[in-house]
Amino acid sequence: MPLTDTAIKKAKPGAKPSKLSDGKGLYLLVSPAGSKLWRWKYRVLGKEKVLALGAYPAVSLAQAREGQDKARKMLASGSDPMVIRKADKLACRAAAEDSFESVARKWWDHWKPARSEQHAGQVMRRFEADVFPHIGARPVTEIQASELVAMLKAISGRGANDLAQRALQTSGQVFRYAIAHGLAKRNPAADIKPGDVLPSRQKQNMARIDGKELPELMRRIDAYQGTPITRMAMKLMAMTFVRTTELIGARWDEFDLEDMRWDIPASRMKMKTPHIVPMSTQAVSVLKTLHLVTGHSPLLFPGERDHEKSMSNNTILKALQRMGYKGRMTGHGFRGVASTLLHEMGFDHAHIELQLAHQERNEVSAAYNHATYLRQRATMMQHWSDYLDACTKEKVLPFKRTAA
Repeated sequence: MPLTDTAIKKAKPGAKPSKLSDGKGLYLLVSPAGSKLWRWKYRVLGKEKVLALGAYPAVSLAQAREGQDKARKMLASGSDPMVIRKADKLACRAAAEDSFESVARKWWDHWKPARSEQHAGQVMRRFEADVFPHIGARPVTEIQASELVAMLKAISGRGANDLAQRALQTSGQVFRYAIAHGLAKRNPAADIKPGDVLPSRQKQNMARIDGKELPELMRRIDAYQGTPITRMAMKLMAMTFVRTTELIGARWDEFDLEDMRWDIPASRMKMKTPHIVPMSTQAVSVLKTLHLVTGHSPLLFPGERDHEKSMSNNTILKALQRMGYKGRMTGHGFRGVASTLLHEMGFDHAHIELQLAHQERNEVSAAYNHATYLRQRATMMQHWSDYLDACTKEKVLPFKRTAA
């Protein structure tokens, strides 16, 4: 007699497993522990087999019968349902191992050693937040350009065009890694240009003023009415033109004021190689004043609320906005202004690029390269601070420099 839902619900466990038959080999196995498991008994080549069809009530009586019908049709066509199921599981496992997320994590493990911990962490967090939800579970060999377009539009829909472009760029790196390791044959990201998908807009990130506006900005920094620590942070940013994260995360033990140099360890640099910043007399003077205020902390710029952490990376940006430079200047903008003016002053391009820490340096040469042209760079940095000093006065130093 076929089973009913009422009979299944009333079935009680006994001392031994019991079977409630539904017919055609389908039955419910009731274990002593109380679990109720669907099973289908069938024969292949004279051998009896039992196929699991799930547990009640997650799998209802109707669903168990549907599963039995599908399995019976497989058997009638000459296929063993249990063999088919194992093959499907292996295929799913293989697809998971070669999914975009799986390959992306392998690429990230290969890529991250040459990057700072902070930078590598940001890339993975962007993957987890913006990329994996869209294509992470897809086999890397099956992803189409249209899927990437949909992903970009979803990210851009939040007003995050820059993140959308980075998502496409890093996804392209994953596909190239997959091709190099025989996991894919083509890179669908190469078929897409952000401009064909994302709405065009005036570029505002990394905004910076024109060089001729620098004197006015330096005078406004001198007159800044906010905290003295923020004012000194902006002055040091202008003098050293390091990255914002490198400045706000600075520690007092990185500085040798007598030798007039700042040694930023590899762990805090974007390219994960050490960097030397020759300090001008003006920069040393600012540091000595700053030490009177924050010297009790290992950090140059401890946060206002949590002194164990550095100030927010938005502190300098907000200060510039309060001074009237919203959308026109950022902390990063000091790097671009310095690069432009130092080139106009006639300083060597290699010296400027090395001081900006733009050059990627491999593990073998890093220990040597970060100290290259140190004397010439020290001369350049002193001239730059002299120029900034003159910006606050009526007369600005001419661009012509003395030979290094």
